[in-house]
Amino acid sequence: MRILALDSSGLVASAAVVEEDQTIAEYTVNYKKTHSQTLLPMVDEIARMIDLDLHTLSAIAVSGGPGSFTGLRIGSATAKGLGLALDIPLIHIPTLEGLAYNLYGAASLVCPIMDARRKQVYTGVYAFADGFITVMDQCAIPVTELAGKLNELGREVVFLGDGVPVYRETLDELLQVPHSYAPAHMNRQRAASVGALGIEYYRQGRTQIAAAHAPDYLRVSQAERERAEREKKEREACL
Repeated sequence: MRILALDSSGLVASAAVVEEDQTIAEYTVNYKKTHSQTLLPMVDEIARMIDLDLHTLSAIAVSGGPGSFTGLRIGSATAKGLGLALDIPLIHIPTLEGLAYNLYGAASLVCPIMDARRKQVYTGVYAFADGFITVMDQCAIPVTELAGKLNELGREVVFLGDGVPVYRETLDELLQVPHSYAPAHMNRQRAASVGALGIEYYRQGRTQIAAAHAPDYLRVSQAERERAEREKKEREACL
């Protein structure tokens, strides 16, 4: 089994080719370039470097949200285009699950956090005991509410994700449980983790045809919120 994995859900752009027992190649960039500029060239470079015949791929695993609306659309469009062209299925990997998988085997709870703006984070809580366990499904909540839920769980927790530098001070202040932060080489999105989890989901039959894939945004975009507010004001003005 060979899987191409893509993650463009945040500031990081990452692509990897993963087999059942190893990562063949991974290309990750965390820099101020749009994913439309980087993602396909990264896939092309990987394919060139490892002499990859794309027709040998079993599936494409893609980080499916939540995250950056634009980034998710770029990742989805790239995965769908390749999946349709190659006639292979897609594997939708929830972004927070892919992030948590960076720390596979951790003894503590794993809590990835992504900055969702407006004092909220995209987050979930995961554990590794007899497999990969979801303790709290991914959601968008205020960071203060997250701290309260973790205090209720009463277990040590490790954080990772781009929300850490934004909310670390708040977490340190509010948390009553032992906690730590993942090191630099594990604290952002990695396509190799998306691919490794994709292998597991593929075995479980959790695939979809490329045309059926759609990102999971968890909440409406700012543009949609502003449009709804304008329409509400226009309706009120007509009354």
